[in-house]
Amino acid sequence: MAGGVLRGAREEGVAVFRGIPFAEPPVGPLRFAPPRPVRGWDGVRPAVSYGPPPPQGAHFGMDALARDAAGDDWLTANVWAPEPDPRAGLPVMVWIQGGAYTIGMSGLSEYDGGRLARDGGVVVVTFNYRVGLEGFGQIEGAPANRGLLDQVAALEWVRDNIRAFGGDPGRVTVFGQSAGAGSVAALLAMPRAAGLFGRAVAQSVPGTFFTPDLAADIAAACAAELGLRPTVADLSAVDPARLSAAGDAVATKMVQWADRWGAAAHRAIPFSPVVDGETLPVTPWEALADGAARAVELLVGHTRDETRLLTALDGLLGQVTPARAETALHVFGPGQDAAHRYHEAYPTAGPDELYELVGSDWLFRMPSLHLAEAQTAGGGRAHAYELTWPAPGMGGVLGACHGLDVPLVFGNLDRGQPAVLIGESPFPEAEELSARMRGAWTEFAAHGDPGWPAYDTGQRLVQLFGTRTTLTAYPEEASRRIWQDHTFPALPLLDTP
Repeated sequence: MAGGVLRGAREEGVAVFRGIPFAEPPVGPLRFAPPRPVRGWDGVRPAVSYGPPPPQGAHFGMDALARDAAGDDWLTANVWAPEPDPRAGLPVMVWIQGGAYTIGMSGLSEYDGGRLARDGGVVVVTFNYRVGLEGFGQIEGAPANRGLLDQVAALEWVRDNIRAFGGDPGRVTVFGQSAGAGSVAALLAMPRAAGLFGRAVAQSVPGTFFTPDLAADIAAACAAELGLRPTVADLSAVDPARLSAAGDAVATKMVQWADRWGAAAHRAIPFSPVVDGETLPVTPWEALADGAARAVELLVGHTRDETRLLTALDGLLGQVTPARAETALHVFGPGQDAAHRYHEAYPTAGPDELYELVGSDWLFRMPSLHLAEAQTAGGGRAHAYELTWPAPGMGGVLGACHGLDVPLVFGNLDRGQPAVLIGESPFPEAEELSARMRGAWTEFAAHGDPGWPAYDTGQRLVQLFGTRTTLTAYPEEASRRIWQDHTFPALPLLDTP
C-alpha cells in the first residue's frame, strides 16, 4: 500500500489489520484543521491493535475508554480481508459508527468485521473520525464538519489502498447507523465525496442537521463553560478531554436554551452536521431530490420502536404523563396542528405511545423514509426496510429499538453494548435473522440488490425483518401521512439577542 508495509494477523480465517493511519494526527497545528494525508513510514509497521479513539463524551463511559488509550493518532482505519490479494477484487464495505456525533470509536467489539467479511465474502473497513466539538463544533477559524471531512479522507484512503487488501475500489459501499447513517446521508450530498462510493446503506437516519447560526450558538455555550470564545485561537490549547467535558456540561442543561435552540435542546442534541453551504451545501433530502446521488444505489431503513431505548435510558418507560406527551407532540411534530393529527391518526394511543411515536418519527423513522423518497424523486434507486423483531434482552420491554440492527448486521450477537438487547444467550431466531440481514447487506454491496424490489411512491414496498421476513407496503402509514409534506430543513437558531 502507499504508506508502507503492514504486518497484520490472521483471525478465524480472515486477515486483520488494525490501527492503520489514514491521516496525520489532528493535534498541535493541525487541531481543528481538515485532515492531512498521512506520511509514509519506513520498515514494517505493526497493525495488530486499534488506534487510540478521538476525544469522547461521557455517555456509556466512552470518555474513560478514550483516556485509557494513550496517543493522539486518532484517525486510523481497520481492515478485515478474506483474501488479501490485489487480484481478489472483492466488494468493500466501509462502516461509519454512530454515537450522536458526540461519541464513537471503531475499536468497540460490536464493530468487529470478521464475521461479516468471512461469511459475506467482502472486505470490511472501520475507522475513527472526530466527534463532539473536535469534529462538529462550529469554531471560528476552522472549517465546518471536520468529522465529515475525516470520513471523506478515510474513503479516499480506501480508494487509494484497498486493492492491496483484496478489495475492489470500484465496488465500495459505505454503511452506517444512527449518527453514522446521518453521516452517510451527508456524504451523499457532499460534492467532495462524489465518486468515492457507489452504494450506501443508511440505518436509522437522524433528521438533525444544523444551520451555521445554531451550531455557532451551541459552540459558544460550550466554550463559555471554559471561559473562552469558540475560536481556534482560544480552544486549540485546551486539553481535548476538557473540551469534551464542556460539551457534556452543555448537553445536560440544553433545555434551558429551548427558546433559542428548539427541538435540539429538548432532545439534548448539541452536535450535528452543519449545512454550511460549502462542505455540505444543502440538506441530504434536498440534495437527493435534486438528483445529487442518483448514480448511487441506496439501502435505507429504521427500526419500528426507535426511541424506546432512549425513553428507557431517560427513566421514562411507563412514566410519560399526558402533559409530557403533549409537549413532545408540539415540539417534535410537523406543523402547528401536529398534536391534533397524531390524536386523530392514533385514537387509542396513550401518553407513552404518543411520546414514542412522535419522537421516533421526528428523529429517525421519517428522516429515513424521506431519504428513500428523495432518492426516488431525484431519479435514483432506493431499497427500504424496517426492523420489527422485538429485542428479547432486558426483559423484552424495548421492542425493535434503536441500535438493535448493529449486532444483527455484524453478526456479533454476544459482545459489545448492543448485545444486551439480544440477551446473554442469543436465541436461534436471532442467529437466523442476523444471517438474513447480513446476507441482504452483503448482496447489496456485491450486486446492488438486497433481495427485494426498489421503493417507489406507488406501492411503497418495504422489507420487514421480523421473526419472518416479509415484503409489504410501508407499515407506518399513519405517520407517513402526518409527515408527508415535511422537508426536514436544517434546524435554525430560533431567537437572537
